[in-house]
Amino acid sequence: MSSLPPATALRAPTILVFDSGLGGLSVFRELARARPDARFIYAADDAAFPYGALSEEALVARVMAVMEHLIARTAPDAVVISCNTASTLVLPPLRARFPIPFVGTVPAIKPACESSLTRQVSVLATPGTVKRDYTQKLIQDFAGDCRVTLVGSTRLAPLAEAAMRGEEVSDADIAAEIAPAFVREGRARTDTVVLACTHYPLLLDRLQKVAPWPVRWLDPAPAIARRLSSLIGPVAFAASPAPMRLFSTGRPLDPALIERIGGRRTRASEIVAMDAPAPA
Repeated sequence: MSSLPPATALRAPTILVFDSGLGGLSVFRELARARPDARFIYAADDAAFPYGALSEEALVARVMAVMEHLIARTAPDAVVISCNTASTLVLPPLRARFPIPFVGTVPAIKPACESSLTRQVSVLATPGTVKRDYTQKLIQDFAGDCRVTLVGSTRLAPLAEAAMRGEEVSDADIAAEIAPAFVREGRARTDTVVLACTHYPLLLDRLQKVAPWPVRWLDPAPAIARRLSSLIGPVAFAASPAPMRLFSTGRPLDPALIERIGGRRTRASEIVAMDAPAPA
């Protein structure tokens, strides 16, 4: 993977954070804490949300087309793909196409299994992430003697989007989506749940409230922030954080909502009008 040239450290890096919706804000919060010097762009391909509904071929074509437009328009120094469903497929073609660093988001199975005391770990994801060969390979390589339960929720990401927009979301609906992640086998029960969709940490307080018993909820965002910093170098200077720019392919993002979740001032939303790629 490429890294930034040394001269780039003398100026504020521009970081593009990309997701299909609001879920990437859970990653952005950690990125912004780690990189107060950076200029951030948040882009949501909400016209195609949720990505899990797309075939693998359509998803790759879609992300490549949207990213082509965004990179040409914003010229970022690095890109964070803050979506598990997309990262498990599109990182190789993105890195082959563009000469800038890409940081992905993949299920944190290795640290979950390393730290589990009961050897019962669940991965709470989307159906697209659950069925990926990439996810199966992570389990094969890093689960060891852990029993890993994969839970592909079709509704939890849309519920998180709705809750963040101020819509009513019931505890019962959330509880029903996470219930399969809580497994009891004899005297052992799940003690770690991997949040393998960036939307899910946005509901963390609600998840903790409705969980059948306390577990460790593993959010990959801090590790993603560390990885990004390792690629772009140390913070070069102290400065007032620049406002973040907002892009979306569907409806305009709400600057007040983004600022409340992400914790950084925003500029007025910008709509990126793009048609979905034609089927291959």
